[in-house]
Parts: sequence; structure tokens; C-alpha cells
Amino acid sequence: MSLQEVTEQELLESLQDNSSAKAVYFYTGLCGTCQLGERMLEIALVAAPSIRVYKININYAPLLRDKWKISSVPALVLLEHGAPVQTEYAMRSVDHLYTLLTKHFSSPK
Repeated sequence: MSLQEVTEQELLESLQDNSSAKAVYFYTGLCGTCQLGERMLEIALVAAPSIRVYKININYAPLLRDKWKISSVPALVLLEHGAPVQTEYAMRSVDHLYTLLTKHFSSPK
């Protein structure tokens, strides 16, 4: 399981290696829905230990927020080759997140 907190600069550097699929979870500290979404994401990642998801506070990521047009939190952004391919705003269930992530990380890039 891996939900790794990063700064915007660290994430930008990580995106330069765009050979692998990535996912980024945007949140804010005082958002109760974000806390619930994060907990569901952590549970989904227990079942898929090889998947790494980056976590970033949207208030400290203005460049990516604007570039990727993140309109609210929580937001799970799926990336391919360093670019967003899907943004999920509704953290519906653990099962939904698990399915979303395993499909994304298992599909050929």
C-alpha cells in the first residue's frame, strides 16, 4: 500500500519520469469528505499493494491545480505519460476506487 504525501515540486519532478502510470489524490486539510475519501483509498490500496498514489494538498499545488483544471476536492487524478486521463471527484466506495486503480495500473501504457 502506498499513499505518499508530496510537495508540488516533488510531484512535478516525479512526472518527468512519465513512463509509468501514476495517480494523484488532491485534498484539503479541513475537508471531511476528503478525509473519508482518503480512508477509502487507503483501504483499496491495502488490496493492491503495488500501486502508488501520490497525495497533495490542493492549496499548496497551484500550478497543477490550474494546469489540470481541478475544480473541487477530493479529486483523484489518473495520469498516463505525465498527463491526466481521468479525474474522479466522487469517492463512491472502496470497491469503486479499487476497480478504478487496478484497471488504470494494469492497462498497457
